Parts: sequence; structure tokens; C-alpha cells
Amino acid sequence: MDEPYFNHYSFLLDRTSRRVKQYAQQQFKAQNFGITVDQWLILKKLNETESLSQSELADITFKDTPTLTRIIDLLCEKGLTERKIDSQDRRKFNVHLTEAGHAKIQELNPKIDLIRQKAWENLTKTDFEQFKKVLETIYNNLS
Repeated sequence: MDEPYFNHYSFLLDRTSRRVKQYAQQQFKAQNFGITVDQWLILKKLNETESLSQSELADITFKDTPTLTRIIDLLCEKGLTERKIDSQDRRKFNVHLTEAGHAKIQELNPKIDLIRQKAWENLTKTDFEQFKKVLETIYNNLS
């Protein structure tokens, strides 16, 4: 394949990814969710596990440490997360959802599902399956 082929599809992938995040952030703001898309990502990952260290959260959310630290600081200020000293290593902190954090997840999950559905309108099951295959192939090529 020639270079313009790659450039065109890389541009489309990047443009679409940015648009999805931009649309979601607009909806978060318009609907007064009180958090950002990046903060939601952290809450969602914490909801899937009991607790994670900041380095584990950084790895699974593809955030650099300073960015993740700022996000967690804001979530702690909002009372949605808390840091606790790791029982195995007192030099480390694990991040946990608070009761308010769990309540925020329950409150926002259905609203965020509706936001996501907007992006998937007019796509068939076959479209989804092909899309998933392509994305997984790209991801695996870079692993």
C-alpha cells in the first residue's frame, strides 16, 4: 500500500476519535454531569475493580502520571474518589471510589450510554463486527 493510503485512513481514525470525545465532552457539559470525559474514564475503571494504584490507572487509561494525578486530585476534591495507603507497601497509594463515586456511576451510566449510541446510529451488526476486527488488528499490530 502506498503512503497516501495510510495517511488518509490515519487521518480519518484520528479525526473520528477526536470528534467522539469532543461530542461527549459537549454533552457532559450541556447536561451538567459535573465531571469531564477523562474523569468519567477514571471513575469507570475504578468501578470495574476494587482499587488500583495510580500507576495501574495510568497504564490502563493511557494517561501520563502528571495528568492522572491532576484528574485524581479533582475527583478527590469532588468526593468521588479517595486515596488510601497500600496495605502491602506504605509508600504507595491506591485509589478507590467513594459512596458518592459509586452513586455518580449509577446516575451517569444510562445517560452516557445514550451519548455513545448517537455515534453508533445507522450502523448494522455487520458494521460493528468489521469495525471491531479492524480496530483490534490495528491495536495488535502495535502491541
